[in-house]
Amino acid sequence: MKRVYPDKEYCIGCHLCELACITAHSKSKDLIIAYREERGKDGLSACKRVFEKGDTCVAISCRHCDEPSCVAACISGGLHKDPETGRTVYDREKCVGCWSCLMACPYGAIRRHPTEGKIVKCDLCEGREEGPACVSACPNAALKYEERD
Repeated sequence: MKRVYPDKEYCIGCHLCELACITAHSKSKDLIIAYREERGKDGLSACKRVFEKGDTCVAISCRHCDEPSCVAACISGGLHKDPETGRTVYDREKCVGCWSCLMACPYGAIRRHPTEGKIVKCDLCEGREEGPACVSACPNAALKYEERD
């Protein structure tokens, strides 16, 4: 299946991927409104996070692992592997906020929502024809949406 792969050699730490993610998941689909008014409400938060250390930056998001440890750790069924698409799917209604998945993820790709007792994780912009918004927004092509062995 296609996944988003970061390339730290090209990431400049601009955080445009985070903004694109917030906008793509917002009701308004408008960057300014999504960032200023909608962020933090109704579960809206960036699924991608840019880590920076010195001159090195890398954008991290869910890798939709073949055998995700987050799904195995989930006690409520809030995370499951979709057998048709291969995606690791998050059901916010089933999540009990125990954060077991957060601790189990080897990539640090799942995080706590800043205002709710739930999690935030990438859904690969499900339903978006152009693919993940973060990939489209990256000015340096530091994010690739592709299939790899």
